[in-house]
Amino acid sequence: MVKKKRGFNISEQYRESWNYIKESRNFIYIIIGVFLFFAVIGSVFPVPEAISKTILEFIEKLLKETQGLSQLELIKYIFVNNLQSSFFGLLLGIIFGIIPVLFAAINGYLLGFVLSISVMSDGITVIWRLFPHGIFELPAIFISLGLGLRLGCFIFQKNIPKSFRKYFWNSLRVFLFIVLPLLIIAAIIEGSFITLLG
Repeated sequence: MVKKKRGFNISEQYRESWNYIKESRNFIYIIIGVFLFFAVIGSVFPVPEAISKTILEFIEKLLKETQGLSQLELIKYIFVNNLQSSFFGLLLGIIFGIIPVLFAAINGYLLGFVLSISVMSDGITVIWRLFPHGIFELPAIFISLGLGLRLGCFIFQKNIPKSFRKYFWNSLRVFLFIVLPLLIIAAIIEGSFITLLG
């Protein structure tokens, strides 16, 4: 009896993506831990003046780039930036998982620094104004960087080519079916929220 070829099934792809995330949860937890650790450092400990100046210049540059953008343009801008960060954070994990960890550390530090400045100028309530931005964005980034970290571990497996293929293709599937939708939702919420505040 001839078996029928299995067609492309979106629900199955989605389910397998979540299964791979569950398999990779320890790597994702490591990324979250690094992110939170450096967020605390950025918010609690004094920042050297040179670093503080560089971060503030970077923020000022972002504000100039987004100034005058319509809501749709702002959503697109946010989406493209987050897409690039997440995708390259995942893909560059191939270098022994070093880049995803660095991305997590830098982003955590930046968030902690920005939060500390915002709280000092506008009070603790500013955290609740920033909260909607991260509901979908942060999980998407954590998943991408966690899978990037796992991807870099292929070199330590017994069957290196097979492990690389498994990690790489599963990571791309998760990015397409889980991360991408989260980034789209995050961009819409953040772009709309910023427009309303403006």
